[in-house]
Amino acid sequence: MPSNILVDIGSTNTKWKIGNTYFLLPNESFEFDKLPECSQIWVSNVSAKSFDLDNPYIRFVESQEKYKLLTNSYSDPGSLGCDRWLGMIASYEISKGNSFILIDIGTAITFDIVDKLGIHLGGLIFPGLDKLRQTFNNFPVSSIENINEIGQTTENAWSIGTLNLIVNTINKKIKELKNKIPNTSILITGGGYVQVSDFLEFNHVYYPNLVLDGLEFYVDNMG
Repeated sequence: MPSNILVDIGSTNTKWKIGNTYFLLPNESFEFDKLPECSQIWVSNVSAKSFDLDNPYIRFVESQEKYKLLTNSYSDPGSLGCDRWLGMIASYEISKGNSFILIDIGTAITFDIVDKLGIHLGGLIFPGLDKLRQTFNNFPVSSIENINEIGQTTENAWSIGTLNLIVNTINKKIKELKNKIPNTSILITGGGYVQVSDFLEFNHVYYPNLVLDGLEFYVDNMG
């Protein structure tokens, strides 16, 4: 029986980790009751779904003021999304005392900037590509995913235009931040990375499960 199961419930999908194995399901298909028996289930939840908070075997994590030297910049630390906090914890452990920028590309895209002292300087939130494309439900999406083309149908124009908007925003903001904080590592996570990875104009490292990795660090050090 595993001692801990780690669960990351995002806006769209749920990931969980048992031992060294990762799993993924849409939120509507995930059920706690179908997990194997364990000592404790640790959960990061940023979805709108509500759960039984009285279950003694399930512990929901909230953002805190500090993790080691990593310091939350929010005046109300708990109001920072716990997925962002856990992603920063993993990035802090990976970066080992160096400044970093964490980008999470999912239903929403978030930036979080942390200096070499571990101080969270703040961040950004804007819609991810799929959420942006839902703003005009009458615009269909095509399979063209090349920002260097020009659309000759509504589908292509909308697909190329929205992809350009996301990619150019990310590239522009990273350029600005790198000018302010040179020699900063850039870490990326999130399922939407595959949609933009070919067009990013800066060095970075992609970690597919950074929130779960951060949750594991949290449990090992704070749980």
